[in-house]
Amino acid sequence: MSELRKINIDGKVIEVDPNLTLIQACEQAGVEIPRFCYHERLSIAGNCRMCLVEVVGGPPKPAASCAMQVKDLRPGPEGAPSEIKTNSPMVKKAREGVMEFLLINHPLDCPICDQGGECDLQDQAMAYGVDFSRYREPKRAAEELNLGPLVETHMTRCISCTRCVRFTTEVAGITQMGQTGRGEDSEITSYLNETLASNMQGNIIDLCPVGALVSKPYAFTARPWELTKTESIDVMDALGSNIRIDTKGREVMRIMPRNNDGVNEEWINDKSRFVWDGLRRQRLDKPYIRENGRLRVASWPEALAVAARAISGKKVAGLIGDLVPVEAAFSLKTLIEALGGNVESRTDGARLPAGNRSAYVGNGRIEDIDSAEMIQLIGTNPREEAPVLNSRIRRAWARGAQIGLVGQPVDLTYDYAHIGNDRAALESLSSREISEETRAKPTLVIVGQGAIREADGEAVLAHAMKLAENSNSKLLILHTAASRVGALDVGAVTEGGLSAAIDGAEVVYNLGADEVDIAAGPFVIYQGSHGDRGAHRADLILPAACYTEENGLFVNTEGRPQLALRANFAPGEAKENWAILRALSAELNQTLPWDSLAQLRRALVEAVPHLAMIDQVPENEWQPLEIRDMGKASFVYPVKDFYLTNPIARSSPLMGELSRMAAARNAPAMAAE
Repeated sequence: MSELRKINIDGKVIEVDPNLTLIQACEQAGVEIPRFCYHERLSIAGNCRMCLVEVVGGPPKPAASCAMQVKDLRPGPEGAPSEIKTNSPMVKKAREGVMEFLLINHPLDCPICDQGGECDLQDQAMAYGVDFSRYREPKRAAEELNLGPLVETHMTRCISCTRCVRFTTEVAGITQMGQTGRGEDSEITSYLNETLASNMQGNIIDLCPVGALVSKPYAFTARPWELTKTESIDVMDALGSNIRIDTKGREVMRIMPRNNDGVNEEWINDKSRFVWDGLRRQRLDKPYIRENGRLRVASWPEALAVAARAISGKKVAGLIGDLVPVEAAFSLKTLIEALGGNVESRTDGARLPAGNRSAYVGNGRIEDIDSAEMIQLIGTNPREEAPVLNSRIRRAWARGAQIGLVGQPVDLTYDYAHIGNDRAALESLSSREISEETRAKPTLVIVGQGAIREADGEAVLAHAMKLAENSNSKLLILHTAASRVGALDVGAVTEGGLSAAIDGAEVVYNLGADEVDIAAGPFVIYQGSHGDRGAHRADLILPAACYTEENGLFVNTEGRPQLALRANFAPGEAKENWAILRALSAELNQTLPWDSLAQLRRALVEAVPHLAMIDQVPENEWQPLEIRDMGKASFVYPVKDFYLTNPIARSSPLMGELSRMAAARNAPAMAAE
């Protein structure tokens, strides 16, 4: 880090890094500078000029604080600290002039604009605008763009800040958006009127400082001051992105990202953002019992009595799905094991060794991507499995990091060295001699679920750990299920995996596992939120809350416990997952020793102490696996359709439309006859 330099901002002298821009230095001094084009996670454009400040002793005109660094300032007389003024008459007049220019062509849409109430231009106009316009010329108009079913455009409102262009190019890694023309004719447009082919495009809605880009599904449904805002955790992938759920009454109206530098920064993927329309469709809101091949509605006491009769004296297996909070997984494990049964959470067949946290989580963090000079991907396509993580890898690549991939070649939005498709490529990589110079560099190995789902998964994992050890790298296991790490932490596994757990079982208690096909034979009790594959196979259905409707603990792919908070209530007679299991345990005379979520969490933390470390990544003791022979097969990625990976997404009409559009985009082109 450079030697700190003193700077005087509005009479307050502070020490800052000379590489900071003036706008960053002012923020450190607690002074807020208005801005439209500047964003701390995007490159500097310097084209809105709203952030003007006065540099004392500098040029006789104000300077754009986003595009000037502290080290470019001249010291004051006799070596005094450089002086910046952010509220002088010169600055006020300059900002008022900029605001007047911005509003020349801006339409008077505020009453019907969807951005109203959270619009940067509105806020700054209150501070620097005037109550009349000196311009009598007709306002400019621009044609709307068709960017797809997610982002609605009103380009007449655009102020050409280019945030959307910079985001799609730099973070999302697509090149469809750009700016054409000059002066009054300049406009933001998409290449050949293409729709955006990215699963991160929804973030441009948050970035747009005016109402030019708004959410198409949310448009005209609510105003921001009508919404109740709840901080929670996303479960659409295992990254554990921090989100804010906005509700109006009982309905979820939209999902927004929350800033967490260690996890998702301030981005979320499109499935996380727009899946809310699937929360209210195909919901299970009453218990059902299958009689003579047909489901009939039942009361809770009747359904629990049927479940207790079915389970009593039988061999029971419990399955834990992908969206289940840790509390429910712990409750099911405690209950089923008390009945002498088996529980399994690795429902996709992943060979993850329970009890060895360094093997199923690794010893790396998501933040390690930022400083890595080399990143080796094994059996993973992060663009589909964790798009926000992929954008972070892209930033590392743009900074100069080298990326390697063992697996099928795919478009990751950045260049990489393709090492090979199969186990042989991994074996040659893990047995290669690595120089001390390479070992001294910060490096990261990321292993996907596609690498470890076959019978030789543990051997693949052993070779990945050997590679990490040989290259002095951090290891990160990239999971696809939000519940997986938490369930492994509480030991919800059976020796031999899924087949061993359900082999010979007379009753299968399916806790939200909709990606599993259960063969005919056992009596199936399904506890879940949506009428998906699990409910179709079930003999008894117990309706449960989904992730926005209950408080829950989720452990993300790097092993960080995070709390999801309830934003709304479950429909009909659906109950919280842990409460259903507690009620059933009483029917079975195996009463679980807790009567509230607080008591359950106390028991959970007593059993697994590191789950109390909310929003912290526990250190994992490194325990390398024994090296064994791998098979010969190529790696197959686990996510076949990004938009339809879970029952909530499959219930969403919007996700279905996005899936069809992606399939059409990826279909091979047909030659004209």
